Amino acid sequence: MSVLYGIGVPHTTAAVSVNLILYGLTAPFAAALMERFGMRRVVSVALLLVAAGSGLTVFMRASWQLVLCWGVLVGLGTGSMALAFVATVTGRWFVKHRGVVTGVLTAGGATGQLAFLPVLATLTDARGWRIAALTVCGAALAVVPLVYWLLRDHPRDVGTTAYGATEADERRLAGPAQVPAHEPEPVRGGGAARRAVTALRDASRTGTFWLLAGAFAICGATTNGLIGTHFIPAAHDHGMPQTTAANLLALVGAFDIVGTIASGWLTDRYDSRLLLGAYYGLRGLSLLVLPGLLAATLHPNMLVFVLFYGLDWIATVPPTIALCRERFGDAGPVVFGWVFASHQVGAALAAAGAGLVHDRLGAYDTAFYVAGLLALGAAALSVGIRRPEIRWRVAFEE
Repeated sequence: MSVLYGIGVPHTTAAVSVNLILYGLTAPFAAALMERFGMRRVVSVALLLVAAGSGLTVFMRASWQLVLCWGVLVGLGTGSMALAFVATVTGRWFVKHRGVVTGVLTAGGATGQLAFLPVLATLTDARGWRIAALTVCGAALAVVPLVYWLLRDHPRDVGTTAYGATEADERRLAGPAQVPAHEPEPVRGGGAARRAVTALRDASRTGTFWLLAGAFAICGATTNGLIGTHFIPAAHDHGMPQTTAANLLALVGAFDIVGTIASGWLTDRYDSRLLLGAYYGLRGLSLLVLPGLLAATLHPNMLVFVLFYGLDWIATVPPTIALCRERFGDAGPVVFGWVFASHQVGAALAAAGAGLVHDRLGAYDTAFYVAGLLALGAAALSVGIRRPEIRWRVAFEE
């Protein structure tokens, strides 16, 4: 959002809020659209939306136009390329090493932020926000031809099979096959919106969905919502310079690349439920000690927190995607889209709630303590997910 710096907080608040809401709510529908029209078309259109939203901001003359351009167009575009896209890619192209690939693709988003946000911030300071907005527009347009020419929807489009797929896997992908009893029957008709809503309806009848959605909502609350939004002002309240706090937050982003890839590697080898339990549990403990680490000067204990929290920042994504795929089969990417939507809702509630706590009490300590306890609760929710039943049935096309 650094391209919006300089426009004014009152005008950007509504646009950023709409952007974040659509970023989350678009995910399940984007996953359904990828099933119906293919990843190449959906991602290409998404990039065009980002380009249009960014480029048109330079012509705006009223605040509602910012909401339309940056809030609606960019929100829809980025939401269509969010983690539901990662779930779709790994589900179609990989059977072996899915966890590692999920970690690498998820870390790619963090890498992009680390690479581009400083550049955009520098452009904004030196040339104004319009140049930064046009840079985003140009970058999105430059990627469209690459996506359309090089991205393929299925391995069969290039005459190959999913990496690590066995004959049984190929038969399952090719048509009616033996699938676990806990997996829903594939939907063979209807629009993308119907597919997304149907997946939510069916998944919401299971306890697994609510446990995953609840835990991932807490994940959003304890990362983007709390630390991502309020860490810098919380550190500044204790006398730490804002530049120092911002650099610490950037280090969190750097370490999360390593942590997410490592989490993907672990997801390929260990029970995803237990991994999530460990991630949320350790995150909760770290939040409970954070108020005692904030100080005017930087000390080793704070660096340890930054290292640890960075490794754990989005490490929850690979095991969460794996559980959605294991429990909901072909509908896994769409179901994960809804789970990801809960992540954004949790982030929004935490961002607003922590701000209210600070306004009422004059400090963030209570917000950190509550978030820590919630993270421990998320650990319990994750471990409470039942193992799938080992029963089989035949899935028929509708």
